[in-house]
Amino acid sequence: MLCGAARAESLRCGNGTADEGDSRIAVAYKCGQPLLADSYCAPVYYTQTLNPVPEPFASVMVPCQTVEEWLYDRGPGNLMATVRFRAGRVQTIVYGRLPR
Repeated sequence: MLCGAARAESLRCGNGTADEGDSRIAVAYKCGQPLLADSYCAPVYYTQTLNPVPEPFASVMVPCQTVEEWLYDRGPGNLMATVRFRAGRVQTIVYGRLPR
């Protein structure tokens, strides 16, 4: 039985490589300011399930968690990179032609 190793994405920049787990300040230092930045409030889920905490509990007892997305244009011939932060750390780095 073969198992594929999980591979985290990284973003190569002028001052180093941004990796999953890096802080916002580390990414800003390594990659500079993003082309665009957005933030939203993501729902909180019950432990080990895919069920979100329902209202009114979600607003009162378990607030949402702020998620930030930074978009980097890596220049001609390269895909755009979207860096998603959760709890102030890089959660994912996704490459694509257009931001989602």
